[in-house]
Amino acid sequence: MIVTELKDMETIVASNNSLSWDGWTVVNSYKTDKARTSQYGLFKDGSWYMARRFSPTRNGWDIPSKFVG
Repeated sequence: MIVTELKDMETIVASNNSLSWDGWTVVNSYKTDKARTSQYGLFKDGSWYMARRFSPTRNGWDIPSKFVG
């Protein structure tokens, strides 16, 4: 799903605990030990997280529909 408005994206991020901001990029992260060997692994606060990033393009943020509903 394409989200074109910053206000809409801010609402989506605020309503979902697994989403956060990194500048203009939206990051979906969740705790898992599998992240240790993954290219998407992120070590944060003493734990491993899998992190998927959604950077904006000219069209907006292309994020999965499960985060919008």
